[in-house]
Amino acid sequence: MTAATTVTAATAEPGQEQPPGRVSGTGRARASWDRLRRDPAAWVGAAIVTAFVVVAVAAPLIAPYEPAGSQWIRQITPSDVPGPSEEHLLGLDSFGSDLFTQLVYGARQSLVIGVVSTLLGLLAGTVLGVLSGGIGGWVDTAVMRVVDIMLSVPALLLAVSVAAMVGRSSTSVMVAIAVAQVPIFARLLRASLLSQRGQDYVLALRSLGLRERRIVVSHMLPNSLGPLLVQATLVLATAVIEVAALSFLGLGDPDPAVAEWGRMLVKAQERLQNDPQLALWPGVCIAVTALGFTLLGESLRQALDPRARR
Repeated sequence: MTAATTVTAATAEPGQEQPPGRVSGTGRARASWDRLRRDPAAWVGAAIVTAFVVVAVAAPLIAPYEPAGSQWIRQITPSDVPGPSEEHLLGLDSFGSDLFTQLVYGARQSLVIGVVSTLLGLLAGTVLGVLSGGIGGWVDTAVMRVVDIMLSVPALLLAVSVAAMVGRSSTSVMVAIAVAQVPIFARLLRASLLSQRGQDYVLALRSLGLRERRIVVSHMLPNSLGPLLVQATLVLATAVIEVAALSFLGLGDPDPAVAEWGRMLVKAQERLQNDPQLALWPGVCIAVTALGFTLLGESLRQALDPRARR
């Protein structure tokens, strides 16, 4: 019996036999998909995330008006904001803009900033994680000390500090959120790489004379990307909240034509007692979107974790 057949037989499900030569990774992937498919939370999270992405991408087709439109400002009085009507599905906001249009375009802004900032944080964290876990030695010590310093500062406070130094713009918000996410990805990748350094396949590659850099980049890194992708899904939930938080604090895009959920909450504060719907709808959008990414990410984590098998 060959080593490959032995590994395949060891990973087979109880009561099932796998044909000789079958790759064990395929069986694990199928088992993970089956666990994910049977998880109701995964379906709920996937539905919310899909709806959020569709609304954000198709915003010009869904929204009935332009986001900068304030032609109904004359209908706003100090004590009253028009509610839902045939012309305006959710009514107007305090600046005479269509509330439904603002929510739809706010989803696009949150999606763009959240995805770009997560990709930037993932890229920078991957570089630091490879340097730390792949090279080791004094490089690992230096990188981890920098990461520890970043982790000692709360993520939102770190993002606020970076955004305040860079300036008010969508780009600064992306950079600020990405910087706050870097240590999360760096430590996760480092731990994954360190756990593989003593694996049999790594020792076999070294015995064949492959360079350490090639082993890390071509073999160890691809085997470590699964947890990073799951973490990226979970981080997207935090990114959506942080986008709204930075906009709420006045650090978002200063252009009034750019719809942002956090800025809508700021506008609603003055009329919260008489018109609570102005804060209710953007708050619900933020909470539901973050919930969708969290449910999907947790379901992916449990499905890919062998210890979660039932």
